[in-house]
Amino acid sequence: MCAVVGVINSANAAKTVYYGLFAMQHRGQEASGISASFNHHIKTYKNQGLVSDIFNNEILNSLQGLMAIGHNRYSTAGSKESKDAQPIAANYLLGEISVAHNGNLINKDEVRDHLIKEGAIFHTNMDTENIIHLIARSKENLLKDRILEALNIIKGAYCLLIMSRSKLFAIRDKFGIRPLSIGMLEDGGYIVASESCAFDLVGAKFIRDVRPGEMVIFEEGSDKIESYQIFKECDPRICAFEYIYFSRPDSVVEGKNVYEVRKNLGKTLALKNKIKADMIIPVPDSGVPAALGFSNESKIPFEMAIVRNHYVGRTFIEPTQEMRNLKVKLKLNPMSSVLKDKSVIVIDDSIVRGTTSKKIVELLRQAGAREIHFKIAAPEIKFPDIYGIDTPNKDELISFKSNIEEVRRYIGVDSLEFLEIDELIEGIGRERRYSLVSFDGDYFVK
Repeated sequence: MCAVVGVINSANAAKTVYYGLFAMQHRGQEASGISASFNHHIKTYKNQGLVSDIFNNEILNSLQGLMAIGHNRYSTAGSKESKDAQPIAANYLLGEISVAHNGNLINKDEVRDHLIKEGAIFHTNMDTENIIHLIARSKENLLKDRILEALNIIKGAYCLLIMSRSKLFAIRDKFGIRPLSIGMLEDGGYIVASESCAFDLVGAKFIRDVRPGEMVIFEEGSDKIESYQIFKECDPRICAFEYIYFSRPDSVVEGKNVYEVRKNLGKTLALKNKIKADMIIPVPDSGVPAALGFSNESKIPFEMAIVRNHYVGRTFIEPTQEMRNLKVKLKLNPMSSVLKDKSVIVIDDSIVRGTTSKKIVELLRQAGAREIHFKIAAPEIKFPDIYGIDTPNKDELISFKSNIEEVRRYIGVDSLEFLEIDELIEGIGRERRYSLVSFDGDYFVK
């Protein structure tokens, strides 16, 4: 996941970046950081925790300048330490540079080992530091050309924001696996962010998405945008999980409103439903749009019978299993008065490890539900996604080692149904291809 945001040619750029990161807190809760460029000097502040806990007015006022980049961390590579927070800033031959990266480089170990043998000294455990070293060690005279050289070495999923002392580079891998959009601020400056919901908060107007395989260059003091299609042969495959789970429902990803897509996935689920139930219940919050779509299509009443405590973070992106287990009880509370003696259809966006679903079912049984039927607005997750999702080990995926009946018994429901892969594609839209590696195991980045 992770969130990246960059601002250029705008007063108080760091504060705008702060609000962009705040809007995209859902994409990473472990650490956050901002680099700002002022008088050709880059200053960085980063720490572990939530955006609102890390930054205050004093810190933001110290991050002066018309240009800044920021990052919310959700770790898929590296450790949980503060040193592995981003952006990563460094000095090199051409001056100062700072990098923020969303994605996962699948050849990171190979590149890192080669760099170490060549004498590079690493300060973090992150794949992102590879990019800094590759740029610094290049013999090219221009930063643009050094970046291009590095991009021809790294492989995987990435959205990159690279800030020099006077320029901002926004880059998307040739498959466009992770989203990245460009907006214009009210004062004429530009903003680049992982999701368009960041634009809404700061009053920016959406211009367009960064294209797969494109490098966009912004320069301080200029309103021009340079665009280079650095990879000619592109096979765009936005990650389907952006629509299923990652993105905020009010974001528009590759021209599609996430909320409407999720409602449509719920409708698709309802079209194959054979269960007669008293009510439809979403697992809040990610299951709500799909549950609404299911209810509208099936004409079964929708009830918010599970109340969520919004002051507890997402369970899926918590680093340890112990924290995930505890947070289910802290986060979700079923209403006995609504559920008692009722047959319910529960709608959720996905089942990854199965532990959260099992806890939810236990809570619903304790609240008095008579029958519990689970409907999942995604296919079974059978394969690890090595392009930036925290499912590194296939043995953690319950659907890898268990069939649907075994999963049903484990989580304790009366019935369990998933979308098929073809139904998912139909629900999102057939006009383009998607990264579906979690479902079909097609690791298309070679």
